[in-house]
Amino acid sequence: MRQRILITGAAGIIGTMMRSRLRREGRVLRLLDRAPLPPAEPGEAVETITADLTDPAAMAEACEGVDAVLHLGGHSRENSWTQTLAVNVDGTHTVLEAIRQAGVGRVILASSNHAAGFRPVDAAGPGGLPADSPARPDTYYGVSKAAIEALGSLYHSRFGIDVICIRIGSCFERPSDVRGLSLWLSPDDAALLFEACLSHPSPGYRVIWGVSANTRRLCSLAEAEDLGYQPQDDAEKFAAEVEAGVPSPHLGGPFTTAPLGEPN
Repeated sequence: MRQRILITGAAGIIGTMMRSRLRREGRVLRLLDRAPLPPAEPGEAVETITADLTDPAAMAEACEGVDAVLHLGGHSRENSWTQTLAVNVDGTHTVLEAIRQAGVGRVILASSNHAAGFRPVDAAGPGGLPADSPARPDTYYGVSKAAIEALGSLYHSRFGIDVICIRIGSCFERPSDVRGLSLWLSPDDAALLFEACLSHPSPGYRVIWGVSANTRRLCSLAEAEDLGYQPQDDAEKFAAEVEAGVPSPHLGGPFTTAPLGEPN
């Protein structure tokens, strides 16, 4: 019997990078986004759905017959309070309700370092900031990610769904600045992390950091490693290519001073 994984936000940056990296024999990727997705290539076990994650009926249909959900959808940057609430918070509630009603046993929620963006960098300690450090959001976007973590906790405690919240650092092909040298999550490591979250026998409710094995990392890897994550990449190989800049005293970097509610 094939495993079926639903990925929301599949046309986004991370979703696009994961399409090829999460392919496995015996697995079907059900890809959902409001933007049209490229159709399945010959031999590719992919189902595409064009729908909005804020639509309860569409999400209910998308979750039918699914074994797990990787929820990447939503605004990935600062936006107005109205849009952030409607898409990131209410939208995630819609996704979780569809998961509950369909009897899906596991969901991975894409949280962000910005849920704890006002954590002081100098409080990291030798092992890095613990993954369950209490939220100190730096933006409306960060508030929405803290709310997503709280919703995940509720749906685990009430309904027994395995929920893993990943506070993603910065997932791109390469880091763009000095801050990225500590928070980078390489696409290949992201796939390893998602696989660990999908395969752990009984994770319960977890909050973990999503970063690579960076020489300058500020965030603990212990919690993700406990799930079986073994990162292979280090942002330090890009150190000579990025601008030096002025280090921020907070984890969220420039997000802590950017105007609230304005895209950045």
